[in-house]
Amino acid sequence: MTQISSPRRYDIDWLRNLAFLILIFYHIGMYYVFDWGWHIKSEHTFRWLQEVMILTNTWRMSLLFFISAMALSLIEKRYSIGSLMRLRSNRLLVPLIFGMFVIVAPQVYIEARAQNLVSEGMWTFWLEYINPNTDLLKEHQSIIGLLTWNHLWFLPYLWIYSLLILAIRPLLTKAIGSGVVQNMPFSAAFVCIVLGLLLVYLTLRLAYPTTHDLISDWYNHGKYFLIFVFGYVFVQQSCWWNTVINKRRWFLGMAILGYLFIVADRNDGFTWLAEQYEGSLLVRGIYGSIFIINMWAWILTLIGYGGRYLNRQNKLITYANNAVLPWYMFHQTLIVMFAWYFKPYGLPTFIEFIVILLATMVGCGLGYEIVKRTPITRWLFGLKLNKS
Repeated sequence: MTQISSPRRYDIDWLRNLAFLILIFYHIGMYYVFDWGWHIKSEHTFRWLQEVMILTNTWRMSLLFFISAMALSLIEKRYSIGSLMRLRSNRLLVPLIFGMFVIVAPQVYIEARAQNLVSEGMWTFWLEYINPNTDLLKEHQSIIGLLTWNHLWFLPYLWIYSLLILAIRPLLTKAIGSGVVQNMPFSAAFVCIVLGLLLVYLTLRLAYPTTHDLISDWYNHGKYFLIFVFGYVFVQQSCWWNTVINKRRWFLGMAILGYLFIVADRNDGFTWLAEQYEGSLLVRGIYGSIFIINMWAWILTLIGYGGRYLNRQNKLITYANNAVLPWYMFHQTLIVMFAWYFKPYGLPTFIEFIVILLATMVGCGLGYEIVKRTPITRWLFGLKLNKS
């Protein structure tokens, strides 16, 4: 049996950066995919790309919340609750606020330009963008005007969930140390989390569609917070972790079967079943169970293979682990900017994709190299002040 003994889990670092890399490909894919709205769209879109992107669509953000909870659980014993709350606020809220005012603004501007909604320059637009009382683009405003977090929505959600976990940490610690949890096999824990998420799916999914606005996004809150709690508990159960590592091939097989079902269903393979979805609780339960098991199968496949092959340190993962938050902040804005810049050149689609991908990765790399060099930029991008 594989043993969980390393004081630092480098496989979690690898998986966090893998999840970020998936985000880059996914968001570039959003520029090209047919019939899925995004900030800017290519003139050449592809329906088949939906089937590729749906592979990660059901689990990529859940993986990030799961890994983030694991990381929080691994480091929490080094800090008091108050210290950890302050640390999480500095590492998440400061980058969020700075990102909303500065990093996200070009996305909003380019989206408005692409729809011929504005004609003024970026500086003039930005002054209106940060003005909560602006009259510009009234139909596109929220309660804080045009200011938005776009792809940075993950940061406030993660901050809220972290504070909630820390607030109930004494209760969780007691529960984790109880005989019930300590003696529970992973199969039983897996059934419990699937049933919990199925309850959320059946009660909240139709009533609260995804908004990422924090206030009314109750289905996502129910789903992601349960995943977050499970990640927090999972990392402290070495027997569960070992089971996932040893059963990784089984989870991969489940994941592939789940993906094939989803693709077949999207292409009218189960029309007789899909037609009963809204009117039948049983059918919604069937779909919900398949979607949830598929999501966990992919997550646990990655956790299993990561635990088996990636729990080792090297200079690349150390560098990437320090850089991943600035990379995350930069990447979508760079994708939108480069897509907008290269669009008039009419490059062949594959060549354009490669150019946008390379330009985005270089831009993220250069961005991190710049922001890591001064205390103020390190603070604004959520970096530790004592790292070079």
